[in-house]
Amino acid sequence: MKFKHLALLLVFVFIPIRAIYSLPNILLLVAEDLSPRIEPYGDEIAQTPNLSKLARQSTLFTNAFTTAGVCAPSRAALITGQHQISFGGQHMRTSTSPLGKYFALPAEHVKGFPELLREEGYFTFTDSKLDYQFSGIRSGSGPFSLWDIENAEDTGWRQRQAQQPFFGLINFFETHESGVMRPSGLPHSATHLATQLARLKLVAPQVTDPESVTLPPYYPDIDSVRSDLARHYDNIALMDARVGNILSALEEDGLLENTVIIWTADHGDGLPRAKRELFDSGLKVPFLMRIPCKGIRDCGSKTDDRMVSFVDIAPTLLSLAQAPIPLWLHGVNFLQSAREYVFASRDRIDEVEDRQRAVRNKRFKFIRSWRAEVPGGHELAYRDNIDMVRDWRRLYQEKQLNQVQSNWFEAPGARQLYDLAKDPFETINVINDANYSAITDEMEQALSNFLERVGDTSVISEEQMRENFLCENEVCKTPNPQIQWKNGKAHLSSEMGASVGYQIQNSEHWALYQTPIELPNFKYKAIRYGFEESETLLARRPSPTD
Repeated sequence: MKFKHLALLLVFVFIPIRAIYSLPNILLLVAEDLSPRIEPYGDEIAQTPNLSKLARQSTLFTNAFTTAGVCAPSRAALITGQHQISFGGQHMRTSTSPLGKYFALPAEHVKGFPELLREEGYFTFTDSKLDYQFSGIRSGSGPFSLWDIENAEDTGWRQRQAQQPFFGLINFFETHESGVMRPSGLPHSATHLATQLARLKLVAPQVTDPESVTLPPYYPDIDSVRSDLARHYDNIALMDARVGNILSALEEDGLLENTVIIWTADHGDGLPRAKRELFDSGLKVPFLMRIPCKGIRDCGSKTDDRMVSFVDIAPTLLSLAQAPIPLWLHGVNFLQSAREYVFASRDRIDEVEDRQRAVRNKRFKFIRSWRAEVPGGHELAYRDNIDMVRDWRRLYQEKQLNQVQSNWFEAPGARQLYDLAKDPFETINVINDANYSAITDEMEQALSNFLERVGDTSVISEEQMRENFLCENEVCKTPNPQIQWKNGKAHLSSEMGASVGYQIQNSEHWALYQTPIELPNFKYKAIRYGFEESETLLARRPSPTD
């Protein structure tokens, strides 16, 4: 009897005690186009004092990988927790496809994890960069249901309600590939000129000596390579300063000790033979994670070498927020489990067709290509604005390079295997070495199992896939949501399970509909990912005489 009374007491005591502890805030800081090229990862050229300070309080993951070497497909996987190939988000980029605009089409039940956090009471915000493949590049072009606030300042958490937990995703354009392009002088093309003009306020001070940079073996040692790489380092320093400002603001607001902070990048370096590729230079990213101690956790710096994929971020953050973990997620909570393999994809890159799939474990990388004749160093209008690309290609055409420097311009073949322990720069394809035959079979089988498990929409052409996604050659429109009034409250729903939102009078923002609304009038609409929004409708509560 005493034990029964004790159990009841514990129940009644536990509930209110648990309730006074707020859920953790979560801040996801995403640099653009950046490999682990910072001081905490041992880079002696990078000037990143703020990230070094963050790293001293964080777990530093040494084997974190994106699902693509280019932004839009990678971000599609990040925001959904699903591999982009499973829902048509693999081609770069859907909203500007050479075939004409279309949107990737996740299954009706799939929601971005920020929306799932909103359902749990989180305030969510991001800045002007979306690029999820079922959105355009900029804010205002994607599902309104994901974010309470888009185009927010770096301190967007200040717009939430008092004591409301928040999730913020902040992007850092400072390190984007466009910043490697020469910021002044005669432009190479119209897009180069547009980039020079767009980045006028983002030109980093020249602090890196080009002669000090260390070149990987696949780059020729020429002036433009050194200058462009030095400029990349200058942009990293600029990004680091902004990170410092954000962390300082968080601390000033008294939020640092209740905020989980992840700092990473959307894929590898914005440099040739890195961005867009399935080599580690295109997929391996820095990943710092700071979880507040709260008196029970060792806050010292740690290193973790487990394999982490970008699709693991969604289930991990949902778990930290004590939110339900949907079964349709492709990733795992990387704080609780370790994976053996990570997977990645490369498909159409701007105007160039391709299809490659990769699998990696801690030692080996296997790449399968369906377009074995397409080299990584093909001409590409946007990338060719970088001086070092054109100079490097010219040297190849003039036969002034060694074989390692030439490989990027030559057909890769249908299959590639790299022993990363012996060849960390992935310059020696050992696919035909009999000593690796068992490894080849293992990796190829792992890749085949993965593709069968998640599905691959590239089994058909992009043209056919696009046609399947569209309605009479236009992006489909979400059907209008339904409304029913019961006991003076509005009940909203969607016939296809679309996300429904409402806007109260004199508000600029859309709330996510979850429970019946007791308001005399408001606006409401719906969005199914991959469709355009429904019409915006006006709700008016019926009078008792109606």
